[in-house]
Amino acid sequence: MKMKSLMAVMLFAVISAVTAGKADAEVLDIEEAPILSAPEEMPSHFTYDSGVEIAYPEEGVRGIFVSGYIAGSEQPMNELVDYVSTSGLNSMVIDVKEDMGDIMMELPIENEVAVDNMHSYVDPETLMAQLEENQIYPIARIVVFKDSRLAAEAPELSFQNADGSVWANGRGENFVNPFLKEVWDYNVDIAVEAAKLGFKEIQFDYVRFPEGFEFYGESLDYDLGEYDDDREAGERRVDAVTDFVEYAYDELQPYGVDVSVDIFGYSATHGAAEGIGQDFSRISEEVDVISSMIYPSHWGPGLFGIDAPDTEPYEVINQYAQEENAVLAELDDPPISRPWLQDFTASYLGAGNYLEYGADEVEAQIQALKDNGIDEFLLWDASNQYSRGANYDLE
Repeated sequence: MKMKSLMAVMLFAVISAVTAGKADAEVLDIEEAPILSAPEEMPSHFTYDSGVEIAYPEEGVRGIFVSGYIAGSEQPMNELVDYVSTSGLNSMVIDVKEDMGDIMMELPIENEVAVDNMHSYVDPETLMAQLEENQIYPIARIVVFKDSRLAAEAPELSFQNADGSVWANGRGENFVNPFLKEVWDYNVDIAVEAAKLGFKEIQFDYVRFPEGFEFYGESLDYDLGEYDDDREAGERRVDAVTDFVEYAYDELQPYGVDVSVDIFGYSATHGAAEGIGQDFSRISEEVDVISSMIYPSHWGPGLFGIDAPDTEPYEVINQYAQEENAVLAELDDPPISRPWLQDFTASYLGAGNYLEYGADEVEAQIQALKDNGIDEFLLWDASNQYSRGANYDLE
């Protein structure tokens, strides 16, 4: 775990100079080196102990996404646990706060908005006991700035149209304002409680402004908070998103969890995405794990020199991995790379532009990562219907 800041530490020093036979104290010679410095690892007696014993997988994390609805449904969850335990996988990314802003389990949070949108789909004690029994590494997914629930109940924390209504994207989804620390704390409070439950990693998703914000943001009404200064608009957005990640990381240090962030793959291949506020290099410097979403279906025609990227899963991931490796090599303390891979069929791309994804296509993506020295991965399928028969332990 990286140590980016020294947490609240109080130092009481009483220095006495007492010398036999001397009435006057001698001057104490203090070297110029800092009196305090941050340790490489937070000592265990300074961290919260959830009581849940699940080790980080020796072979690296190989996981799947599990929605809160599935995690709280006995038979489907049992089937996924059995599959992970017998297939060569070892980890689950589980919704704690999902895409609409619903909190999927009861947490001891007093915030009224959180309480209003808290559900008991998942019994956290039952969940953690099952994962501990099977030694499945648990990662809590927390969707941050895409949050229709918080936006509806606190419009002042969102983006508003000229008529005072809450802005929505083309799918009717709302985002909250990354410039505001109140929004940061709302999500960090949820993350802290997830850590206390026994999740070993907090994964923040939708750590960004809405797509295309650079084109319509000036027409909306919103508070710049502490970012109301002479910075360029794109720089402000990048600073706000990066500052949130750094803040969340620091706040979570006493709980002994790793911190990861999901990020668009093109933030690594095309430089800082100022429109949405994602700078791959800067965010990577603030986390333990970076998880780029590099699904072949999400790359446009012609990228990487491939007319229909979804039809060439190995080549897309291979070329992406080379570019990401080059970016991370420039960092002094790079995080673990753990990309999101595709285990769904993107038929919406139209005939000739997609493949039916199954075990072969999943293996092709994993092999491309392996060939570039990347050993960890996560599989995404929104319906949690993962391809059976894939070899996840490729050389």
